[in-house]
Amino acid sequence: MNFEFRACTLDQPLLLAPSLQQWLPEGHLARFIADVTEQLDLSAIYSAYDRRDGRGQAGYHPLLMTRLLLYGYCVGVASSRAIERKTFEDVAFRYLAADQHPDHDTIANFRKQHLAKLGELFVQALQLCQKVGLVKLGQVAIDGTKIQANASKHKAMSYGRMGEAEQKLQAEVEALLRHAEEVDEAEDGQYGKGQRGDELPAELARRESRLKSQIRRQVMRWLKIPRNPARRISCDSAGHREAKPHGKELRHRWLRLAKK
Repeated sequence: MNFEFRACTLDQPLLLAPSLQQWLPEGHLARFIADVTEQLDLSAIYSAYDRRDGRGQAGYHPLLMTRLLLYGYCVGVASSRAIERKTFEDVAFRYLAADQHPDHDTIANFRKQHLAKLGELFVQALQLCQKVGLVKLGQVAIDGTKIQANASKHKAMSYGRMGEAEQKLQAEVEALLRHAEEVDEAEDGQYGKGQRGDELPAELARRESRLKSQIRRQVMRWLKIPRNPARRISCDSAGHREAKPHGKELRHRWLRLAKK
């Protein structure tokens, strides 16, 4: 074959540590969300973690969690389980999570613990977007009328109109947070608390187990052996020491291989 393909081995090591900043194009929404959240005042959330003794396991940074939630809700990902999964599978989420992977319980608990403050922060974030004239942020609609610092009836928006716009943004944020809570509650009921819902069976969770299971199925299919243990051919008989096994002995040897 004269055509050349690029290498695609899954075991290829990274020779140099990649930069997170190289993961996304310059104009990506996730970059904008990262910049916006840097402007938010998270002091009220930080204060909830104050510990004078310094004990306790290090937790995920509130800025990281805020970025994930705001971006997720803006692009229509309300489920904490889906956000957890996307920190592995989606480059934008992985970028905002700084290549860390909080589980869905941690994400949901953060939202519940700081619900009121997150609502205020999300409104602030949308207002920052509104100030630069954005009509929408992801899937979230924003009044695109520019807000001027010295607003008047001759400027872009009057003070009365600013009050209406803020109320609209608050209602939008409340709807997003309420929807996220409903989705998490529904998935907790469907999959069970603490379960992602996409776990592989134990025998398929590890590569070695997956390969062994595949070999066993292939051997049983080749030998046309039923899956019901009661109907399987007994493997307890002593093997014949023949140079070229055949018939029943050959089947016994394949069965022993499949069970290893």
